[in-house]
Amino acid sequence: MFEGRITSAADLRRAWWDSLFVDHSIFRLGWTNLSEVVPGKVWRCNHPTPARLRSLSRRLHLKTLVNLRGHRKCGSDALSRRASQQVGLTHLDMAFESRGAPHKDRILRFYDMYQTLQFPMLMHCKSGADRAGLASGLVTMFEDGTATDALKQLHWRFGHFNRSRTGILDAFFLRYRAEAEGRLPFMDWVRTEYDEDRLRADFKAGKISSFLNDSILRRE
Repeated sequence: MFEGRITSAADLRRAWWDSLFVDHSIFRLGWTNLSEVVPGKVWRCNHPTPARLRSLSRRLHLKTLVNLRGHRKCGSDALSRRASQQVGLTHLDMAFESRGAPHKDRILRFYDMYQTLQFPMLMHCKSGADRAGLASGLVTMFEDGTATDALKQLHWRFGHFNRSRTGILDAFFLRYRAEAEGRLPFMDWVRTEYDEDRLRADFKAGKISSFLNDSILRRE
């Protein structure tokens, strides 16, 4: 595992090896999972390679890159931080989980971050499916969308499987729709009524889908 910063040509080679073959970015060289979330303002994708990040930065006039994986000791992380610095992007870390009930404190932190960061912005996780789907759903709600709109960001076309353990992300938006939508604004519900422990206890994942997602695809 690549654990350091890139300060030499040897570091760069080790970072690329780790990114390609340990973090599986070899599968992301031609597959981007890029999608627009808020027109002209917010995009989502899988973990971008440096070349793709440079291209997207120019094409979309990006100001900010939000890393939904959090700060990690891996080549992909080091490479995207280096590329962000080279093209003048603000790099922000906002770690989310993909198989647990969304944490209230992280949602609140992301909301505060969203109010102050510079747009346009691109956000990524590893595959651009689950954490990117959750964050995109949250952005949809921040922009006064509906839970039904948010759920469209958690879709099989992005590689999200709602019958596996990652389906708890769908259950989060479904709970808001069932319990509070039309009665209480989304962020007020998160602050005052959302119970992540109850959501976790109530959710039941499909065994076959979870096996496929966790053991066969080995999704993060």
